[in-house]
Amino acid sequence: MPTRDDAWKLLCEYTQSESLRKHMLAVEACVRAYARKQGADEETWGLTALLHDFDYERWPNNAHAPDKEHPAEGARILRELGYSEEIVRAILSHADYCNVPRQSPLEHTLFACDELAGFLTACAYVRPSKSILDLEVDSVKRRLKDKAFAKGVSREDVRKGAEGLGLPLEEHIAFCITALREHTDTLGLRGTIATQAAST
Repeated sequence: MPTRDDAWKLLCEYTQSESLRKHMLAVEACVRAYARKQGADEETWGLTALLHDFDYERWPNNAHAPDKEHPAEGARILRELGYSEEIVRAILSHADYCNVPRQSPLEHTLFACDELAGFLTACAYVRPSKSILDLEVDSVKRRLKDKAFAKGVSREDVRKGAEGLGLPLEEHIAFCITALREHTDTLGLRGTIATQAAST
């Protein structure tokens, strides 16, 4: 199976956008944390999350065609490169319009972490500290109710994602915040917290 380095090179080849790269890293952080919690294969889960949107910039698929553009194009490339069918199927299943029903724990976890990781990043950016380190669950829940905030994030998908994991939404949010905090600097989510601490 290709390594994480292989996956990262592939991602960077197809994705120039820094924010989209960071999104995939954020989803990877959350999905890997769930893999550890569940005793699943962390490498398989991590590669799936890291690559779930690698083809999005090149083939955004605004028409939501199930068999071309994102993620169908990416799935074709991954198969050619020797990625497992488990990874490919999970990536196809994160886009409802591909009509690949989510069945495995990996498939449910990828879907649950995808929208939420993006939303948590948006929540961190609008804090005075611009940091994930002081982001609280209650603040996230308030933002979810604000339809004007991060309009691109489907609240329905966030809710369905937690349901698919069999978790209360609050618990899922708290778990993902903790996972993202472990990668604060890689994700650019430290904000001013470190400097505040150093100056007091």
